[in-house]
Amino acid sequence: MNGNVEKLVEKGKGQFRGVEIYGKTLGIIGLGAIGGMLANAAASLGMKVIGCDPYLSVNAALAISPEVKRVNSFDEIFEESDYISVHVPATEQTKGFINKDAFAKMKNGVRILNLARADLVNADDMIKALEEGKVASYVTDFPTEKLLCVKGVTATPHLGASTEEAEDNCARMAARQIIDYLENGNIKNSVNYPELVAPRTASHRVCVLHAAEDGLLTELTSLIPGDVTSRTRGKYAYTVIDTETVDEHVVSDVRITAGVYGVNVI
Repeated sequence: MNGNVEKLVEKGKGQFRGVEIYGKTLGIIGLGAIGGMLANAAASLGMKVIGCDPYLSVNAALAISPEVKRVNSFDEIFEESDYISVHVPATEQTKGFINKDAFAKMKNGVRILNLARADLVNADDMIKALEEGKVASYVTDFPTEKLLCVKGVTATPHLGASTEEAEDNCARMAARQIIDYLENGNIKNSVNYPELVAPRTASHRVCVLHAAEDGLLTELTSLIPGDVTSRTRGKYAYTVIDTETVDEHVVSDVRITAGVYGVNVI
């Protein structure tokens, strides 16, 4: 190769040709911790960013740039986006929701990133959409035998914690959040329950994990009066009641109340 390396490298650069992201529309499904950071970063890079999250917490909403437009349905994301990034858990409502019906609503040549859950995307429908050109590329860290060697699929390992510092940082974060829950009843980054972080206003705090059912919160607060903070996420709710006195008999009544899953007194 004597002296020809630079020429050979330049000659081969055509195989790495891509597309601009500036000015393109990024649709984000799920605007929690990761989705929110992606939204802010993409907006800073000059993308038009739209997002949808039916269960977005107040704190998460406040952290999102005003340049990010929130829309009311996944269909709006499908119809308007050049890129779609998915950041939601796999639930009864979301399993397989990226499917042939969703693809039919999308732009031709859409690019999709799924680093959230494998079950969110119907693999057979994705392969067909790639073959037909409806989807230009699919990036995922959930490789399967079906997806391997499919043109347009970029399959990677889970790289989110692949730095020397990441595992230690993750362990510290998890420990801090568990301690905060045990000492203060605060919930952060739960899979199923809503985020709730509130300063304590009394000597005791009663923490109740319960169903998001009409009338149940009223029943709980009638049993234990005090300063109440409550959040819901889908079918689950979490309520903390700050009070100066705790009657163990009343707490026992709360524990056996229909729709209550657990009670912690701090």
